[in-house]
Amino acid sequence: MELCSITGLKGKISVPGDKSISHRCVMFGSIASGTTEIHNFLEGADCLATIRCFRTLGIDIEKNDDLVLIHGKGLHGLSAPDNILDVGNSGTTTRLMSGILAGQRFESKLSGDESLNSRPMKRIIEPLTQMGANISSILRNGCAPLYITPGRLHGIHYNSPVASAQVKSCILLAGLYADGKTSVTEPSLSRNHTELMLKEFGADVHTTHDIGSTKATASISPCKELYGQKITVPGDISSAAYFLAAGLIVPDSEIVIENVGINPTRAGILKVCEDMGGDISLLNERVEGGEKIADILVRTSKLHGTTIQGDIIPTLIDEIPVIAVMAAVAEGTTIIKDAAELKVKETDRIETICDNLKAMACNVTPTSDGMIITGGKLKGASIHTLLDHRIAMAFSIAALVAEGNTKILDSKCVDVSYPTFYDTFEELL
Repeated sequence: MELCSITGLKGKISVPGDKSISHRCVMFGSIASGTTEIHNFLEGADCLATIRCFRTLGIDIEKNDDLVLIHGKGLHGLSAPDNILDVGNSGTTTRLMSGILAGQRFESKLSGDESLNSRPMKRIIEPLTQMGANISSILRNGCAPLYITPGRLHGIHYNSPVASAQVKSCILLAGLYADGKTSVTEPSLSRNHTELMLKEFGADVHTTHDIGSTKATASISPCKELYGQKITVPGDISSAAYFLAAGLIVPDSEIVIENVGINPTRAGILKVCEDMGGDISLLNERVEGGEKIADILVRTSKLHGTTIQGDIIPTLIDEIPVIAVMAAVAEGTTIIKDAAELKVKETDRIETICDNLKAMACNVTPTSDGMIITGGKLKGASIHTLLDHRIAMAFSIAALVAEGNTKILDSKCVDVSYPTFYDTFEELL
């Protein structure tokens, strides 16, 4: 994909359904009784991997574009897979499904592509083992492929060293099958889609906050049955983030992004945009299915540097690539810290972001847990995505304000989370 600078992005757009919520709809619907009807399902490669895995586990799933019907078989209705469960490039599929599989009466193996099989899985192996699960890394390197055999699960209180929705969700899902209450305490609250949605499906789950501390504890009790739901998936704020950035930095732009999920555990990007001087307004705010939703109006703004650190990081970890692009054209210096989690995403995103910003003539310095970016003018370059969808999309935005042409190598990788990403731009030209 080759791009050049433009002006005047204007219009109303919608972005695909939330990736995190789409994954969970399929998983929870599969272990619920009755039919779960999902509207605005994200047809990205990762979410399709979740569908593929649960079909392999014996669940009848009908899909017609963004409408999906899950014919659930209950908590104990999954069938032993005939072969290895192929999770593709999806860490969410791998980690959350491991919690469900730990409570089943059959053995299973999960494996993905080369990138997925290099990502750390000790963070779920250790707590699941504490619960009595039999789960191991087949290559004994703490990564997938994973091997799970039947075990008797018991409730635990796990103190997670990181604020990770995937770790928390894995443990809570295993807790559905445990013999007692299961709790996960995080250093700060990570995205809470699992807790909100499981409650809608009928689970006994709640969250408490430590007084005088940033710590949050999610707890779940063993469950006899979940019940199928009708769900409309809100637009993914991680996908909307690219158009928020485009609206702020492309000259003479005004964009409305409709029906975006603004769950506070995901919406850190909005605060950062405001902290950088961005002109952003929330319109038509409402709550559907426990999730906050709004239309977002964004206009071209003169941005300035800021410091991004601490508790806000888990609420915007996936948006840091495009935040870095905004920082690269803002006045002054932006510091991003406490984001070491970037190193274990689809790529080492600290390294990948910094390498590509340097290629575009940006003054950027990587650090052990983030980066320091001094804003200025960008120049077109060849962007090495390393097949990371968020790098491809973030630097496509950078291309819109860079001098000269920019080539996004392996741009097809956007299909992981946003197959129609480049088509959406056509609506704004």
